[in-house]
Amino acid sequence: MQAPLKPPLPTRQGISPSYVWLPEGHWDDALAFLCQHFPDIDAARWLQRFAKHEVRAADGAILQPNSPVKRGMCIYYYREIDDEKALPFHEKILFQDEHLLVADKPHFLAVTPGGDYLRETLLVRLKQKTGNENLSPLHRLDRDTAGVILFSQQANSRGAYQQLFQQRQIDKIYHAVAPHLPELRFPLHKASRMVESDRFFLMQEVAGTVNAETDIEILERRHELNLYQLLPSTGKKHQLRVHMASLGAAIINDNFYPNSMPSGSDDFSKPLQLLAKSIAFIDPFTGGKRKFHSEQNL
Repeated sequence: MQAPLKPPLPTRQGISPSYVWLPEGHWDDALAFLCQHFPDIDAARWLQRFAKHEVRAADGAILQPNSPVKRGMCIYYYREIDDEKALPFHEKILFQDEHLLVADKPHFLAVTPGGDYLRETLLVRLKQKTGNENLSPLHRLDRDTAGVILFSQQANSRGAYQQLFQQRQIDKIYHAVAPHLPELRFPLHKASRMVESDRFFLMQEVAGTVNAETDIEILERRHELNLYQLLPSTGKKHQLRVHMASLGAAIINDNFYPNSMPSGSDDFSKPLQLLAKSIAFIDPFTGGKRKFHSEQNL
């Protein structure tokens, strides 16, 4: 379910309020539901939030710990992370107009809040930098991947740009450093079916109708490695990482493919060698060709 259009709590230091829809079930009151739904947050923390009037219903009503709740309600609150790790990497704004903001994202910086990161995310940083609470990413970019990413500046024009992605009218070019594959001939077209794995967060290739396609070519030979250019025509999660690993050339410093490393094993001196180098499209409002390039290199 989507959130109501206007949150009942304001954006605070670039952080929008979080929300949760109540599923089927019965709870004595709002505090009981929140403690059950978020077992890692103790009752004392929720009581502090209630006392500050930071737990609200979708209509803006201030909820108390003993407020009745039921299936279908939407409760808003502020997510908090104690001692969030500061990331020593900085984004750059490449372009801005009334509709779009284009950023050059560093490695290790998540695009949106989640997991261990809230303030140290690209979206929150850009909201703080620009003062624009309406910013919203138009596509995905893994936390481990650096490069160009588009944000919508306003809700009124967002749908037109989202349609470009849905209709595959966006041309993306990625660069990656991975082992040389002397037994294969390039350029190479890689096509497979990708689905979510049984292992949390990971993807896998299976038999069946193709839903992930990537054109791969070599830009530069670097001894036992190559600088590859990857052109995906589809946008499945982890598509480029899975395709390269399945060819026998896992991208350098990939902590997920072919073997997943333990959570929290980031090594800032070894960023994933994958870069969203450029993005191009026909602007739905001006009709002109837009192309944006990352200033980073691998």
